[in-house]
Amino acid sequence: HHRHLSGGRFLDPREASNLASSAAMATAGGVDPKTAAFFDQCNVGIDPRDADTPDNWVPRHPDLVRLTGRHPFNVEPPLDLLMETGMITPPAHHFVRDHGAVPKCDWDTHTCKVNGFVNKPFTFTMDELTTWPTISFPCTLTCAGNRRKEQNMTKQTVGFNWGPSATSCSVWKGVPLKYILEKAGVKTKAEGAKHVSFVGADKLPNGYYGTSCPIDMAMDPLADVIIAYEQNGKRLMPDHGYPLRLILPGWIGGRMVKWLTEITVTEKESDNYYHFFDNRILPPQVDKERADKEGWWYKPEYLFNELNINSVISSPGHGEILSLDNAAKPYTMKGYAYSGGGRKVTRVEVSLDQGTTWELTELTHLPPRETGKHWCWCHWELKVPVLNLLSCVGGDVRCRAWDESSNSQPQNLTWNVMGMGNNPHFVLKVHSATSPESHVSGLGIWFEQPTIPGPGAGGWMIKPSEDKPPGTRPAEVKAPPPGGKNWRHALTSNAAYSPLAMQKGNTANATSGPAPIKVIAPGAFAAAAAAPPTPEGARVYTLAEVEAHSGEEDCWIVIANKVYNTTPYLKDHPGGSASITMNGGMDATEDFDAVHSDKARKMLEDFYIGELGDVASGPRGDAAPAAPAPAAPAPAAGSAAPVALDPRKKIKVALIKKDILSHDTRRFRFGLQSDKHVLGLPCGNHMFVIAQVDGAPVMRAYTPASGNDDVGYFDLVVKVYFRNVHPRFPDGGKMSQHLESLKIGDTIEVKGPIGHYTYLGRGKFLENKNERTCKAIGLICGGTGITPAYQVIREILKDKEDPTKVMLLYANQTPDDILLRDELDGWAKQFPDRFKCHYTVDRVPDGTGEWPYSVGFINEEMIRKHLPPADGANSFVGMCGPPPMINFACIPNLQKAGYTEENYMSF
Repeated sequence: HHRHLSGGRFLDPREASNLASSAAMATAGGVDPKTAAFFDQCNVGIDPRDADTPDNWVPRHPDLVRLTGRHPFNVEPPLDLLMETGMITPPAHHFVRDHGAVPKCDWDTHTCKVNGFVNKPFTFTMDELTTWPTISFPCTLTCAGNRRKEQNMTKQTVGFNWGPSATSCSVWKGVPLKYILEKAGVKTKAEGAKHVSFVGADKLPNGYYGTSCPIDMAMDPLADVIIAYEQNGKRLMPDHGYPLRLILPGWIGGRMVKWLTEITVTEKESDNYYHFFDNRILPPQVDKERADKEGWWYKPEYLFNELNINSVISSPGHGEILSLDNAAKPYTMKGYAYSGGGRKVTRVEVSLDQGTTWELTELTHLPPRETGKHWCWCHWELKVPVLNLLSCVGGDVRCRAWDESSNSQPQNLTWNVMGMGNNPHFVLKVHSATSPESHVSGLGIWFEQPTIPGPGAGGWMIKPSEDKPPGTRPAEVKAPPPGGKNWRHALTSNAAYSPLAMQKGNTANATSGPAPIKVIAPGAFAAAAAAPPTPEGARVYTLAEVEAHSGEEDCWIVIANKVYNTTPYLKDHPGGSASITMNGGMDATEDFDAVHSDKARKMLEDFYIGELGDVASGPRGDAAPAAPAPAAPAPAAGSAAPVALDPRKKIKVALIKKDILSHDTRRFRFGLQSDKHVLGLPCGNHMFVIAQVDGAPVMRAYTPASGNDDVGYFDLVVKVYFRNVHPRFPDGGKMSQHLESLKIGDTIEVKGPIGHYTYLGRGKFLENKNERTCKAIGLICGGTGITPAYQVIREILKDKEDPTKVMLLYANQTPDDILLRDELDGWAKQFPDRFKCHYTVDRVPDGTGEWPYSVGFINEEMIRKHLPPADGANSFVGMCGPPPMINFACIPNLQKAGYTEENYMSF
């Protein structure tokens, strides 16, 4: 019953099913079945993890380790699999770095523009490209973040956890970039042709991905820069840039633009967002906050272009156990090494005594180019007597490489905020394996790599004490991870983990296969472990005593069994006093942990007054039982509808509907306790949304798009900040991604209301509990900050007797990012004398069409033109958006336009 294929191989029924699945999914995704079958070169079909993502048409090998959840696709092969494939890596096992969805390109229709400082700009097709002169050569591609997880175990960077396999080597074929630029009549450097910029088809929130290289490199025949369309003798695969990509030998992979659509000769380096905010190695003292504030992203001297020297030990592998029953036979250690700029790796050394002495290994190189350039990695081996490895127990085995310029690896890593270029000695810890868990008879040893790739916990490197408190990792003699030689299955089965899980522990649901690698359990990072130490003789309070201090003039809270008097801080709290007083007299540990950092935890020490405990049992006795939660607020006057929200109690609500408004915007509808309840959120206020994400509480403030007229439900319009879209925020938004993952019937919790501003109607409003009136309201919003303003606008417009004029100035990155635009434009058209709306965006992408609004940051001219004129108490401006926008764009320009501090505020 097996069907015969050309070439003499038989296709078994499982493979036939996978091919059918590939074709069906690809057809549904807009890819013709013939092309889909070509893409599925390993007959693996569509991975179920991709079924409900934009990449549900791209076949992918299931053994690849997913580093950023299901989407976008960022993967590396397990290290042993990478080495098993040999010097030339199959495309299916090649690492992948995708910033977003894979563009659906077609060979027959795909084109690439050549323009800029050239005399004959033109556009070419794929068929035209294949008629031009080509070259073909092997070249190692490496992600700038290779081995980044070691950096993250030292101090968290802005990047996700690459292991040691973010490198691969394939044979690439394409047309020299030099030929294409000469065909276009490239101008001289004196005429302005100094750089070549490249743009791909992958549309991302901050524009299309792009970067650049110097013109000297592009025109250097020794540099081998090509526009490639084949990998290992076949057309490119979708994840590797089909149908066209850039290859810059000796440089980091982040400069090799995939899905290439435009080549532009420029006078200056690329001004692309991803050219500046990605692929840099900043000094270790520069963290993200300082880099943003002082403009370090724009300093060209910190660009990471050429690869640096690096090497890795692949054998012994992580968790590998070596029995000493047959110690006469030597053990063969293996690994790889590479360098950048075409420099040859001249030696790799191994030390068995923690770097005191070194042994030379045997290297295997691929032939260099005719020019003498070495664009490829090398593999190395060293036969070591087993007894010599036994002497390493309690210590380590390490390697380092050298290249022909005498560059070598440092002993210790140097942290940088992007976690790039990590290349210290690669160190394996060596442990005794005499415990019952070792599964070997007699004496044995086992090896532990510094980290394992992806979100799973494992490896000898652990986070510092402030992130992983003492007690989360045992100090006693360690046993190897269970699973023996099958540990790869445990590694690749953790693909559903999120970036948070890689720090907090294993949340995988392993239902089959070998036992997964043991990891730290979720919840091991409770605030108790990081709470301030108990002062000697500290006073002990009962819960009943704490509950007596629950008012706005006298507010105590409990966090991790410690009692704090927060009353002096209420007026200074950035989130408003309500977010504290709603927890007054209660245990606020979970709510505090959900939104606060270690810095905030340190600030608590100023308000510490004692310990929570039972007087009879002393400071560490059991706490008194919690008092019942107070009843929900009474229904609003004149209304029999019960109110859902309770400021002192979390209310569980279930998802009943989800609408996809755009590629990253959703409307989530949640059902209230009954179809008679109203939410009970005052106009202009927020509420907390609370969820457990990867075993840890997360709490964020949201304002629904629905109103109190809506009975039985509320709507949240949310922009989903996906992982790996913004290079400075690779983990994306925890809460928005959690909401995106919810299925109908899944629940979250809400609590509130909170807020500084409440619109009462007909020009009356509360500002920090002080009642005021005005004739005109201006609103400045950025991104998702539109929702409280949306509430105010709707409340004004639905009341025909409300004479208040309202004007909105709404800032976003692009026109596509504008939330609730149909509703806003509809109101502006329906109520032209009562509501004015104006937009400004950072940029207008090509193809947007006519844009009749502003471009650029909010400035004085926009405020004067599109907000009510400053008129003392008669006009008032409310703002909601990112703090930099409020502090550096809105407030200074409001003051220039005549507004005083009493007549504007941030929601």
